[in-house]
Amino acid sequence: MSTNESETCGGDSPETEHGNDTEEFVEVTLDVQDDNTIILRTVESASVFKTDVVSGTPDLEAPSIFPPSTSGSSTMRSIRSDSHNLLTRFSHELPRRFSWSRRRDGFDSAIEARAIRRQRAQLDRTRSGARRALQGLKFISSSQRNGVDAWNEVQINFVNLAKDGYLHRDDFAKCIGMKDSDEFALQLFDALSRRKGMNLDRIDEDELHEFWLQITDQSFDSRLQIFFDMVDKNDDGRITEEEVKEIIMVSASANNLSRLHEQAEEYAALIMEELDPEGLGYIELWQLETLLLQRDTYLNHSQSLSYTSQALSQNFYGSKYKGPITRISNKLLYFFDDNWKRVWVFTLWIIAMVSLFTWKFIEYKQKPEFNVLGYCLPTAKGAAETLKLNMALILFPVCRNTITWLRSSCLSHFVPFDDNINFHKMIAGAIVIGIILHAGDHLACDFPRLINVPNPTYNLYMLDDFGLHKPTYLDLVKGIVGVTGILMVTLMIIAFILATRWLRLSLIKLPKPLDRVMGYNAFWYSHHLFILVYILLVIHGTFLYLVHEWYQKTTWMYLAVPVLLYAGERTFRLFRAGLSSVRLLKVVIYPGNVLSIHMTKPPQFKFKSGQYIFVQCPSISPFEWHPFSISSAPDDGYLSIHIRQLGDWTQELKRIFAHACEPAEGGKSGLLRADETAQKSLPKLLIDGPYGAPSQEYKKYDVLLLVGLGIGATPFVSILKDLLNSIVKMEELEAIDFRRTSGQSIGSLRQKRTIRTTNAYFYWVTREQGSFDWFKGVMDEISEMDKQGVIEMHNYLTSIYEEGDARSLLITMVQALNHAKNGVDVVSGTRVRTHFGRPSWKKVISKIGTKHANARIGVFYCGAPILAKELSRLCYQYNQKGSTKFEFHKEHFS
Repeated sequence: MSTNESETCGGDSPETEHGNDTEEFVEVTLDVQDDNTIILRTVESASVFKTDVVSGTPDLEAPSIFPPSTSGSSTMRSIRSDSHNLLTRFSHELPRRFSWSRRRDGFDSAIEARAIRRQRAQLDRTRSGARRALQGLKFISSSQRNGVDAWNEVQINFVNLAKDGYLHRDDFAKCIGMKDSDEFALQLFDALSRRKGMNLDRIDEDELHEFWLQITDQSFDSRLQIFFDMVDKNDDGRITEEEVKEIIMVSASANNLSRLHEQAEEYAALIMEELDPEGLGYIELWQLETLLLQRDTYLNHSQSLSYTSQALSQNFYGSKYKGPITRISNKLLYFFDDNWKRVWVFTLWIIAMVSLFTWKFIEYKQKPEFNVLGYCLPTAKGAAETLKLNMALILFPVCRNTITWLRSSCLSHFVPFDDNINFHKMIAGAIVIGIILHAGDHLACDFPRLINVPNPTYNLYMLDDFGLHKPTYLDLVKGIVGVTGILMVTLMIIAFILATRWLRLSLIKLPKPLDRVMGYNAFWYSHHLFILVYILLVIHGTFLYLVHEWYQKTTWMYLAVPVLLYAGERTFRLFRAGLSSVRLLKVVIYPGNVLSIHMTKPPQFKFKSGQYIFVQCPSISPFEWHPFSISSAPDDGYLSIHIRQLGDWTQELKRIFAHACEPAEGGKSGLLRADETAQKSLPKLLIDGPYGAPSQEYKKYDVLLLVGLGIGATPFVSILKDLLNSIVKMEELEAIDFRRTSGQSIGSLRQKRTIRTTNAYFYWVTREQGSFDWFKGVMDEISEMDKQGVIEMHNYLTSIYEEGDARSLLITMVQALNHAKNGVDVVSGTRVRTHFGRPSWKKVISKIGTKHANARIGVFYCGAPILAKELSRLCYQYNQKGSTKFEFHKEHFS
């Protein structure tokens, strides 16, 4: 080898240039193979050498890699003799490859820098920080029980899964409750096995208990060591970038994050860049510890709302103990406060039915026919009068144009127009009860009594109604009144059954061909049987038994106005839909079976954010119309909707569009997409609307809290875009006015503000990572335009294990680091950070209420009914504590 180089190769130090004999070296361990190839094994800091520059022979003053023996010297000479030329070439290449080792600020500086960082990290470790980190590193979910009960459950699983007294490695996940994370559990099993110094394929119950105690150990250091051992596959106390990549892939698989799995290499490099700034190529246990202890610091950039624990306790926990009477009275007050509009409408409706029933009951009790038919007659006639009323009222809630118009009137302060469909269903239930009383009394009581009455009694009381010949049961049934009544009941039974939730949403799977009677199609067509029902009802009411004067036949009087109103609405909608044929601009099919459609906006088509339209596709059915929320803003030059495949009609619509679409290319979003330039023609669509919805009145609130579950985020995307557009437009106008009237006071400028809403908080909760593609472009656009921080968006993915679970630990770290560096969330691909699990709605309400004291806050929710109850209750609870008022509104798809 050349001067100053040996098998233990050293780099020149700056001191050499000044003539010093003492040089600092690194120790390079080489492996010379039989085929004259050299493998570099390790590069480490070496002891100080004194070198004879003339001879080039190192004089080792400290322990060397070779033992000071004759055999060792012979070995050195042998290696030098056999591989002299090869090592000479390698010695020239090595300084070039590892030029950092020749500088004082190179390898040694990196080692020293890391040592300093380690010392600082140890000083920064506090007891509170360790406690927080402990909460952020759990192998067993918080939903699982801890302690003796949990171990008993594991023992039961062991008994069920063990074979010959041993639990196989592949069954470990199921045994400890990680059945949905098999790969992660296998890595955990292997790490625990390596800690025992063995490579186990199966364990007995005692070993399982030992593993369980380690997993559930409350010591932060113990949990941290287990996680480190999971990553450190070769058990050398160091984690390389490749090992980090592998554990990221395992975590991504455990959380069903396919995209994160594909980008594991990129994110492993990100973690190494953060934890290994010295570039040594590995990280150690203390660096992973630092990462966890500083978890709050890493995530701080995405903790938007600030609040104090004092405010939280004041709002929700500061109340004193309340007795049972106080609790009951509070519940009643909450019920009336939340439902007073419904209560008075419902009460008025009940009073009307009771009054009509009582009126007819008394009237027919005083008639001579009562002596023959008894109480069955007035009961049937009283029920018939309520049927007339309800058959008239049931049409009003489905007069959508009328209700949309009334929403903007002063009546909206007193009438719950948002509950129109619920009221429609309630009236339908009352009609069922009325039919049972009316038809049941006639068929089972009145008719048998009439045909069995003695002739003298018949001639005395019933002669004027049925003539000289007493009718038989068959005569009564096959008459006009009997036939129309039976037909109406039959048609109503069909319509009512197919309108039930189980059949309408195809929740019950029936064998073929009965499956064709389920779904929205069956519901839609069967509901149109009521056209025949109303015709039969008018005929039935014209040929009534026991009623002879025309003015006493009041059925047509009840039905005239609502039937004409509904018929006019349907005619107007049909005419408007014919003029509202739209041209499709873009169609995208996203993951999660969601179809996004962008279309031209028809002339004179004006809508408010939060409203919805009905869509018809003649290629599927020329009669069916289905409602969908508008996802575009009023100022957009197009109209857009997002449709999720939930039934037979939406399934067929997706199939038709998928045939016309092609795979996305060039970085475009979606699985399939098509636009105006598509080679295959897109199907024709007709729209009808817009129609009113609860969220359209968002502008009357100071602050908005928008909560969407899954596809329920659609109306709120439109609201966010509209709010931001309005604020930007208003600021531009104010700037123009300020320049024109520089002497105008700021106070007078503020009087020109037309938008009451100052802030909006959007919470989107979904189960699938692919869902974020639905509104990715919109969310990025809002983030880009929102310079003033008016809108705050939060995404929640419930399929990922909660923050703090070991299975999502590295994902949380990667997410925070990537967002801080690149401004992009690794889960959603947007600028909005994705949280794991479900929000704590109590904290959300409290934070917003504390931040916006004395404000009127509108809470709008679209999703499953179960969460609506919780949000409504929390809003009421907060309203009892201070001047900030939350007003809750909900809508859900069914």
